[in-house]
Order: sequence, then structure tokens, then C-alpha cells
Amino acid sequence: MPDHRHDRRIKLMQDLFACTFNSGSVENCLKNKPKDSIVYQILADLNSIDEQIHKVAPERPLSDVNKVDLAILRLIVFESISKKTPKKVLLNEAIELAKDYSGEKSPGFVNGVLAKILLTE
Repeated sequence: MPDHRHDRRIKLMQDLFACTFNSGSVENCLKNKPKDSIVYQILADLNSIDEQIHKVAPERPLSDVNKVDLAILRLIVFESISKKTPKKVLLNEAIELAKDYSGEKSPGFVNGVLAKILLTE
């Protein structure tokens, strides 16, 4: 049976990736996305989300992080703030997304960053 939450997160991660791929695409997405959409809300809170990511991984500037990994991190950090989803569920989901959509080392990187953010709050 398909997991609709997983499918929804895949779509959100892909939309977020598309909206942050180029330098001007964030502003363009903010203009074109409905204000009540999750992607709009993530983009509107991007500075705060990115600050949390940077705090736990200061050795990797966000500009050097794989764009898919960054979309996954941003999505999961936002969901951890805005919903009551259990932290371990979010961590497992992020690792699965990284395995399916990113590079070989991505699951470990995503796990390390999110474990510091989610499990030490």
C-alpha cells in the first residue's frame, strides 16, 4: 500500500529543489506559489531554517551542500517545527529520500545533520 505521506514529501522535496536551484528562483517561487502552500512557507522561513542547518554543520557552507540534500534538510527541519511528526520518523524519512534521490554519501550526511538538529532539541 502506498504511503501518501512519503509521496507528499517526495513532491515537496522536488518542488523545493526546483525553487532553490538557481539564485533568482526563490523570489520567483515566492511570487508564484500560494501563500498557504508548504513550499511557500519553507521559502519564507528559509533564513531561520538555514541558520539551524549551518549551526550543526559549520564546516560545510550551504552553497557547497548538494542541492537535493539541502532540499531534504530544509523540508525535514520545517516539518519538525510546524508539525507534530515524531523526530525519529522524520529522520528515517530524510535518510530514505537521500538514498533514493541523492548521492552515495548523502544519507550519512543528512543523518548526521538532522540527528544533531532533531534529537538534541
